[in-house]
Amino acid sequence: MNLSYADDMVLLTPAMSALKKLLKICETYAESHGLRYNAKKTELLMFRPQGGHVGAVPPAFLSANKIKRVSQFKYLGHWLTDDLSDGVDVERERRALAVKCNMLGRRFARCTKQVKISLFKAYCQSFYTCSLWVKYTQRTLNTIRVQYNNGFRMLMGLPRHCSASGMFAETRTDGFHAIIRKLVASLAQRVRGTNGILTVVSNRLDCPFQKHWMELHVRAPIQSRM
Repeated sequence: MNLSYADDMVLLTPAMSALKKLLKICETYAESHGLRYNAKKTELLMFRPQGGHVGAVPPAFLSANKIKRVSQFKYLGHWLTDDLSDGVDVERERRALAVKCNMLGRRFARCTKQVKISLFKAYCQSFYTCSLWVKYTQRTLNTIRVQYNNGFRMLMGLPRHCSASGMFAETRTDGFHAIIRKLVASLAQRVRGTNGILTVVSNRLDCPFQKHWMELHVRAPIQSRM
C-alpha cells in the first residue's frame, strides 16, 4: 500500500519481500520521470507483534542506498513507534502545550479574564492528532491532563491546588477529558461520512476504533484535584 501526502510517501507491506517489490516500482518510476528519492531521509520501521519482538531483518535498499532502520519516526506531525504505543506522541503534545501556556502567561498577563479564557481556548485546546491515541497508560495521559490544568491555573492566576472541575465550570471552559471526547467524536463522524467501506468498518461493534470511541464516551472521566 502506498500512502502519499504532498512530498511525503509511506509504503506499508506485510513482509520485507513485498516492501522490496514496492521500492523497485518506486525506483523505476523515478528513473522514467527524471526524479530522485532522498535515501538519507528514508527510514524503515518494523512494527513488533504484541508481546513479541522482531528478529533478524534483511536490509532494504533505495537507489543502491541502505535504508536506515528506526524504532520510531514522525509522520505528518504524529510520532509512530514500533510497538504502536502513543506515549511518545502524548509527550510531544504535552511539551507543545507547556510552551503555549508559558507564552500566553508571559505575553498576556495584564489582559482581562475573558481575553485570557479566549486565548486559552484558541491556543491550548487543539491537541493535534489526539483522536488517534489508542494505546497509552493512564499515567501517560495524566501528565498532559495535569499540564493542561496547571497551564489554565497559571494563566488565570489561580492557586495551584484549586479544584480543576470547579475552575472550568466557573469559566465555562471544557476540561481535558471533555476536549478529548469531542475530538474523537469529530473524527468518528468524519470517518463514517468518508465512503461506504470506511462506514461499514467503523460501525462494526468489534472494530478497535469503535471500541475505543465507546469507552471514551461511556466511562466516566477520572476526577482529580491535581
